[in-house]
Amino acid sequence: MNLIIHGHHVEVTPALRGYVEGKMERIRRHFDRLIEADVLLSVEDKLRQRAEVTLRVSGTQLFAECIDGDMYAAIDTLMDKLDRQVLRHKDRLHNHGAVAVKRELSS
Repeated sequence: MNLIIHGHHVEVTPALRGYVEGKMERIRRHFDRLIEADVLLSVEDKLRQRAEVTLRVSGTQLFAECIDGDMYAAIDTLMDKLDRQVLRHKDRLHNHGAVAVKRELSS
């Protein structure tokens, strides 16, 4: 997976980069068909720090964003949101909504 981390009005320090990479490991553990993750960390003012990610997976794109007073808290909440979206996408891929023929006949 290709991981791109941008900063807007904030310097992406090695600590921030390592924190984001560590959190992305949780996403990779749940779903291995990730193509690219584009993370944008920005500071709008002292009380509004934004983290957003566009995740390209096979077949679609997933987007999540979070605004918080602390950048690390925003990244935590962002990864929670993204994790739920990835699990939901994975479930949609495996569950096609069709009822098995055996179950229809036995009812």
